Amino acid sequence: MNYLAIAKEAAKRAGAVHKKYFRGSFNVRTKSASYDLCTSADTQAEKAVVSYINSVCPGHNFLCEEKNYSKKQSDYTWIIDPLDGTNNFACGIPLFCVSVALRYKNELISGAVYDVMHDELFYAQKDKGAFLNGKRISVNKVSQIKDAMLITGFYYDRGQEMSKNLDAVERFLSAQVLGVRRFGSAALDLSYVACGRAAGFWEFELSPWDFAAGILLVKEAGGKVTGRRGEKTLLTQLQFIVASNSRMHKKMLSVINCKDSR
Repeated sequence: MNYLAIAKEAAKRAGAVHKKYFRGSFNVRTKSASYDLCTSADTQAEKAVVSYINSVCPGHNFLCEEKNYSKKQSDYTWIIDPLDGTNNFACGIPLFCVSVALRYKNELISGAVYDVMHDELFYAQKDKGAFLNGKRISVNKVSQIKDAMLITGFYYDRGQEMSKNLDAVERFLSAQVLGVRRFGSAALDLSYVACGRAAGFWEFELSPWDFAAGILLVKEAGGKVTGRRGEKTLLTQLQFIVASNSRMHKKMLSVINCKDSR
């Protein structure tokens, strides 16, 4: 079965939902915190993705942001964020996407990230490379802090974790990094590293549906993804994610962990 084709089609179906609702009329509610939003587009996009995948892979499992699904006896799990960048979406900012990834046992094998507003479909298959709208992509070759455009993100924690991340931003700026951006969609951030728009990305707390497709894209594009200590990322829990073009990885970890970055 062509799982990559399924991931791409599922992403496009979610994108159609995004386009339908964007800057239109939709319901908005809060989840765990007052700044953690969920819109009608989130729930409808998830329904569209899950319904489609169920029709072609009826025995597979789902790990999704908006709803818990019954566990099935399968080694395949689809990891889905139906609308990554919900706060941007709700405010009318056209920076959001859908992220669809497939895990076989403990290994990512296919993934797609679709930004419908810019018609950019990023996708990757294990050992087959990463692509953007049909063209192969690769990470950039930046190796010096002063030449590196980096991206970060802030999870919904507004306490200690936010302070730690702000400290990391300050350390990067003090190290004379070219720039630090915060776009509000981890899946897009990772896609931008994969296609060379940024040399690296870090975020202190991310859920698997935020990063699953993105880390496959980065790895297949020649980059590197680890935790803050260089450890392997897990697909079952909140994670500290550091992604880079691989040349910047050691330097990024040094700055993040308050070590000499030279």
